[in-house]
Amino acid sequence: MSQSNYDALKLENQLCFPLYAAAREVVKAYRPHLDAIDLTYTQYITMMVLWESKEISVKTLGEKLFLDSGTMTPVLKSLETKGYVVRRRNAADERSVIVLLTEAGEKLRDAAIDIPAKIAGCVGLSSEEALTLYSLLYKILNTN
Repeated sequence: MSQSNYDALKLENQLCFPLYAAAREVVKAYRPHLDAIDLTYTQYITMMVLWESKEISVKTLGEKLFLDSGTMTPVLKSLETKGYVVRRRNAADERSVIVLLTEAGEKLRDAAIDIPAKIAGCVGLSSEEALTLYSLLYKILNTN
């Protein structure tokens, strides 16, 4: 086989690599801000959904965050230990677990209020570029 047959295996020719590396860099930028409020990135995005909905099934939460139950369970357990959420069986369907935001979880929202603005300055994109990237990333997510 000629060398050109292997070009598809070059790291520089992969779309997945800059997506992966950029995601890691963005999450790394969040770390000091999230450390200050004692949350991991996954806990933070979970709380963002809960701040908006107040109550949600674990299944729907996982779908919104593109996370499976194996990932959601330890995240929710940790948030419950911190007093930010409670989990309860759905009275209408015992197989379903509902996550509810607590008063402490609601108060945490105030501590997190400035994080999006702080991160926006770290990304280095104009508002228009950020909107384009956002649209393209969701296009990828919604086709899978």
